[in-house]
Amino acid sequence: MKRGYPGSPSNSSASSPPKSRLKYTPKGDADFSNDFVQRVADHYSARTNQTLEEREASPIIHLKKLNNWIKSVLVQQHTEQGDAVLDLACGKGGDLIKWDKAKAGYYVGIDIAEGSMEDCRTRYNGDADHHQRRKKFTFPARLICGDCFELRLDEVLADDAPFDIVSCQFALHYSWSTEARARRALSNISTLLRPGGTFIGTMPDANVIIKKLREGFVLCLSNIFFPMKNNPSKDQIYKS
Repeated sequence: MKRGYPGSPSNSSASSPPKSRLKYTPKGDADFSNDFVQRVADHYSARTNQTLEEREASPIIHLKKLNNWIKSVLVQQHTEQGDAVLDLACGKGGDLIKWDKAKAGYYVGIDIAEGSMEDCRTRYNGDADHHQRRKKFTFPARLICGDCFELRLDEVLADDAPFDIVSCQFALHYSWSTEARARRALSNISTLLRPGGTFIGTMPDANVIIKKLREGFVLCLSNIFFPMKNNPSKDQIYKS
């Protein structure tokens, strides 16, 4: 699909990238909790887009800016002009501008949350008022609603693979809910990357979390934004 795609940068007759269509993918076969996955999808679908003013007023705006800086550095360091990109758990498309600035040539974004994918499509097409500052992206895109940690993406993306870059930003830990989902995530990444391709990703550091729990046998590690409680025995913590 990505080769010779109407509206691609290599097609000089195209005036702008084509509008993306939301595509629903079939049920996968990994062993996981449907309730957990649905709760994650519903949570992110329910989140509304924010204006720049609302974003700046967020109590965690500095954390968001740090995360965006990390992602920007990774994208700029590892993207070559014309690269085909697979963005796993792409959310509302907040990184589209990063890929555009890095001169990516083709983009596939997949996310489990239907509401997020609708927002991503709107952002890509430049239909929302608070995205008018950048109406057009230089690369064609395909946007898919589906669980990238359950589906066999080599089947879903047979016409798009291989990819130069596979990216999963601040979301890979969602695949750790079961071993089957974790294995599917790693399988999707490895099978869809071209030989010599690059995977870039970010996730919480489990070593830091466990270290904090072990220090003084803390059962509650939290702040006003992120509560985390644990109720193991003392032996369980020190044996983990």
